[in-house]
Amino acid sequence: MKNKRLRKIFKKYWHWGVILPVVVLFFIATSSFNYYTQDYADNSGKAGGTETDFVKWASPDETANYVFAKLYAQTGKISVYEKYNLYTNDIMRPRSFRSDHGELKPVSFLGIILIFGSIAKIVGYKALPFLTPLFGALGIIFYYLLIKRIFGRTNALLSTVLLAVFPVFTYYAVRSMFHNVLFISLFIIALYFSVLMASDNNKRVKGLKNIFSKLIDKFRFKKIIKFKIRAKYFLFSALAGTFFGLAIMTRVSELVWIVPLLLILWLFNIRRIGVLKLLIFLIFLFTSLLPMFYHNQVLYGSPILGGYGEMNTSIVALKDDSAAILSSTVGGQVMEIKEKAQNIFNTVFYFGFNPRQSLSTANAYIKGMFPWLFYAALLGGIIFLLTFKKRKYKQWVFLTAWFAVSVILVFYYGSWRFFDNPDTAAITIGNSYTRYWLPIYLGLIPLANIFIIRLTQAICLLFRKTKDNDGQLKMEFSSGRMNQGACRLVTRLLIVGLVAISSFTFVLSGSDEGLIYLVERQKDSRAEWQQILELTESNSTIITRYHDKLLFPERKVIVGLFDDKNMVAQYARLVDKLPVYYYNFTLPKKDINYLNTSRLKEAGLRIELIKKITNDFSLYKIIAL
Repeated sequence: MKNKRLRKIFKKYWHWGVILPVVVLFFIATSSFNYYTQDYADNSGKAGGTETDFVKWASPDETANYVFAKLYAQTGKISVYEKYNLYTNDIMRPRSFRSDHGELKPVSFLGIILIFGSIAKIVGYKALPFLTPLFGALGIIFYYLLIKRIFGRTNALLSTVLLAVFPVFTYYAVRSMFHNVLFISLFIIALYFSVLMASDNNKRVKGLKNIFSKLIDKFRFKKIIKFKIRAKYFLFSALAGTFFGLAIMTRVSELVWIVPLLLILWLFNIRRIGVLKLLIFLIFLFTSLLPMFYHNQVLYGSPILGGYGEMNTSIVALKDDSAAILSSTVGGQVMEIKEKAQNIFNTVFYFGFNPRQSLSTANAYIKGMFPWLFYAALLGGIIFLLTFKKRKYKQWVFLTAWFAVSVILVFYYGSWRFFDNPDTAAITIGNSYTRYWLPIYLGLIPLANIFIIRLTQAICLLFRKTKDNDGQLKMEFSSGRMNQGACRLVTRLLIVGLVAISSFTFVLSGSDEGLIYLVERQKDSRAEWQQILELTESNSTIITRYHDKLLFPERKVIVGLFDDKNMVAQYARLVDKLPVYYYNFTLPKKDINYLNTSRLKEAGLRIELIKKITNDFSLYKIIAL
């Protein structure tokens, strides 16, 4: 009896014995990069804490998110006052920062700063680099729960493992101060609770009636049970709204496809959701956005405006054009409606609408970069359509919503030109398209598994059915014996193993942004950083083109060169107030002579070599004549 109960429990929960180790391994693997490359100084035994943390990031966005999340955790503020910007027209700032009358503020979205900063208030700022791997691991668990409810346990189990090793997801979990993995994890959690919210809330609770019928009045009991059921689904509505709000706060720009997605999901489930659950969903969504609204008001002067100037312009234009369409609709002014609708389209596609470029880019970053996923999902989609009579309603909702989101993402982001790599022709995992198209990849995975499941079933049908001496059904192929369940398990493990090996290789060394190369550059950067700090004063300003993310916040930085006379004039204002240096590619003697006899001389300055730091870069000092 005991063994039978244990077998029953194992049969019901064995999959968690796969998922939880996968999640733990994912967290350890994605955390290890920052654990070994970032260094927090131990000032416990030093008077005044003289050592400096070496926590540096490969992009300006990551740098800004880390600096402000740490600042928010320690002070509750999301801005730093730099008084010397009042002398230099606010040019003293790193990339991904903006300066308004001396106040340094984030350019990007506030979600990761507020969420990570709030957690770091409790656990300490040293946890910041490891929060994205933690949320990524949580996202994997909820991805399993979500896909299980839509496609079943087998598909969900395969999808979970493939997500845990998927190159883009693991890469940006390692690059842990980007928004994207945090956003997609919050989005997956929100979708899961949305599915629960849309479930049937009129199902009876079996067994309870017989137990309590003698103790509680029948009429009252029914009311209690009905209230408990409704309360559960209202809780799901609140959680769905909360996590959607947190996801939106993390990347507000994704509203361009989140709004259509929510509209599609609501239309497909309008009767199941009803009015009250929808109202609770919207209330909690709005409530979770309140911290963003508050800090937007403090930082940028409006609850709906952020750090991106172009986005602020677009938001204002959308608000005005939408109001104009409403008034024109009431007045029956058709031509004005068309004009304002065209304005809205142009505002949304701020960087243009280029279908041919979008399709070409999608081909490169989906089919070209991950051919196994593309072709498996294509065949899985064909199988899905050919077996349409067996498909459930929720699967059709999933396919419709994912297809609509994919179309928007391809044509919205695909129309832009991103050059994250110095080689503008390079197609690498570090380019922005991969992280912006994470929702597309995550939707392709369960479709690919439809094909993988059918493929392994077909392979195992090649085995001949035989019976052994005990009468047990076996599957025979050549000289070996294997039951069909084991056959499917082995073939699926083999496929997943091949994908995992390919994915790990791609993430580690598949491009210039591979993690192995990032580790090497991080080591070189540390030596570079230490030399510059030793050669410059603590209050100095360093003019640089690419090293702002390395030198800030230990040194004040200006992102600039000497090709703009107005910028040179601003440098001249600083020289009498602060030590000013220039760190960039080593200048030939003729360029130094030109600067000292012409461009800098006109501004009352000269440049002198301090030291050649690396093979390519040198540190110079800017001196007043």
